[in-house]
Amino acid sequence: MNQHTALPSYAVVTPAHNEEAFIEKTIESMIRQTHLPLKWVIVDDGSTDSTPQIVGRYLAQHPWIEMVHMPQRTDRSFAGKAGAFHAGYERVKGLPFDIIGNVDADISFDKEHFEFLASRFADDPALGVAGTVFKEDGGYSSDKDSFEGQKHVSGQCQLFRRRCWEDIGGYVAHRAGGLDDIAVMTARMKGWKTSSFRERWFFHHRRLGTAERNILSALFSYGERDYYLGGHPVWEFFRVAYRTFKSPYILGGLSLGMGYCWACVRRTPRPVSPELMAFYRKEQMSKLKLILKSVVTFKPIDSWKVLPQ
Repeated sequence: MNQHTALPSYAVVTPAHNEEAFIEKTIESMIRQTHLPLKWVIVDDGSTDSTPQIVGRYLAQHPWIEMVHMPQRTDRSFAGKAGAFHAGYERVKGLPFDIIGNVDADISFDKEHFEFLASRFADDPALGVAGTVFKEDGGYSSDKDSFEGQKHVSGQCQLFRRRCWEDIGGYVAHRAGGLDDIAVMTARMKGWKTSSFRERWFFHHRRLGTAERNILSALFSYGERDYYLGGHPVWEFFRVAYRTFKSPYILGGLSLGMGYCWACVRRTPRPVSPELMAFYRKEQMSKLKLILKSVVTFKPIDSWKVLPQ
């Protein structure tokens, strides 16, 4: 980006439900940013632990941080997360921001994280959704250990150009989750660029999907979500096979497949339109063709670029 180009302004919303173990790491990362948000709304989504007290310690020193309280609840629901996010968005929508961010309360990142992402929006007017690679304990990195590819933007830290956010209608609430995936897919279907960048990364302190449940339960839920999102059964077959034979995910692959089949047998209503499902399946089959071609020709493939920009 040209150094004389002004960085676009942004606002951030963070739904937080019982995040006492990690939220201070997120707060410390945010207050060190070289490019601060106009407003950061942390929505205490009915926490029963010390989450609101931890957030409260920072409010007086940083007036651009605000806390909103939601009614107390005992479950961790993705539909609840959507409601919490929209409650926070109501507090910022009157501000003159260019970018709206959804940031989870269990991640940390370097001080230039948001300056970097804001510069990517400034450089490319067609960029609608942006994020970065994420890492977890055990050496997991989303750019090497997943076939989502560079067009996918992980839900733990998603930034939307405001016009894109308004174009897609925000997050679609669904108890099974996938609201962040639906938002990114919808943006692409409507012609916006979506991209994660390798130049920066954030650390996810809780293993993906394991909040208040074990890894096998999480993978079962991901299988259900794959069905809800309209995932192609052929893609799911190979996804299950990959998980099954990739140690230590033998039982994990079976759990993933069982979740997909269970949702299919129940014929659970999908929160996606037929048009979006067709778009999603077309992308999946394009990726699968490239992956299978690399296997047959013994040419390694960069999973990050399996769906080129």
